Amino acid sequence: MDTADFDQSEYAARLARIRAAMARDGLDALILSDPSNMAWATGYDGWSFYVHQAVVIGPEGAPVWWGRAMDAAGARRTVWMGDDDIVGYDDSYVQNPQKHPMETLAALLVERGWSGGRVGVEMDNYYYSAKAHAVLAGSLTLVDATGLANWQRAIKSAAEIERMRRAARIVEAMHRRILEVAEPGLPKHHLVAEILRTGTLGAGGHWGDYPAIVPMTPSGLDATAPHLTWDDRPMRVGEAHFFEIAGVYRRYHCPQSRTLFFGEPPAKYRRAEAAVQEATAAVLATAGPGATCEEIAAAFNGTLGRHGFHKDSRTGYSIGLSYPPDWGERTMSLRRGDRTELKPGMVFHFMPALWLDDGGIEITEPILITETGVERLCTLPGELFVKT
Repeated sequence: MDTADFDQSEYAARLARIRAAMARDGLDALILSDPSNMAWATGYDGWSFYVHQAVVIGPEGAPVWWGRAMDAAGARRTVWMGDDDIVGYDDSYVQNPQKHPMETLAALLVERGWSGGRVGVEMDNYYYSAKAHAVLAGSLTLVDATGLANWQRAIKSAAEIERMRRAARIVEAMHRRILEVAEPGLPKHHLVAEILRTGTLGAGGHWGDYPAIVPMTPSGLDATAPHLTWDDRPMRVGEAHFFEIAGVYRRYHCPQSRTLFFGEPPAKYRRAEAAVQEATAAVLATAGPGATCEEIAAAFNGTLGRHGFHKDSRTGYSIGLSYPPDWGERTMSLRRGDRTELKPGMVFHFMPALWLDDGGIEITEPILITETGVERLCTLPGELFVKT
């Protein structure tokens, strides 16, 4: 299957799903400022999210891409709409405290006849500021539509799943490269350079895109924390080194984590490994159509607890297309209280990470919900990496 570009029928289906959700929530128009949602609805792909931009969806017709005028050229190269639906604002609005780009977005909705009703905005989103909301609210009746488009992305099409499979091959190659070059005394930033190089070169004849999150590669006491990156210190024997990384193909992410020891791991790490392996098996036996996120978390936490370990945070989340600063879809979480029903085509990063008193252990899996159960997208063994 060639998925260099999505078929027009796929974009039409996506737009229909968004509009059905808009009708359900009584919205007359929707402003998407999350770049992941913008890309999913239109194909737009550019590193322009540091300035205000959006995709506007009205009650009918094509969406409208709106952003900085110089980025309209990138929109013409990537979106499926025509020139009439690509609108740029003057550069004098960029980071100018005397005026704001949202003034031109409000004017655009008036021009299109979409300003008289309820307009949805993604209020709890990284890219939508308090100032942006205040300016729009001066002209429009705004309704919080955070997550509306994200939830329409939950079930992946065959073409999307193919992209994620290609990303899975890339993250496997990245982990294999870690095993090839990691050794005591190697400065961590040298290893990260190899990780990034391998991720960019790709795998299986498919190039690698940039990740929404940089490699998280802490060692020793730094590995007791989940979200530290790297420095120039050399890797050492007797410390846990975990690698939370993602392969990316055309913005579709496949994250996976593994943990490395030089020499035989301490007994408590072997106990933690056994606990995570048994808990992972329980999850894979439970997951499938009809199960809920809460049930998956219960299967994991119950098994983990019997081994004497405990995890407070969620054990996974939905993944797919994403941009910085997060590779999650910001919808479902594998945790108590989330009763979302799993359906074929959903993809999760199952994240059974444990942080101990002197390091961390991460053995995580990207998983696809199928018609009959669940599939691990990666084939790497679910165990500690050990180099003697």
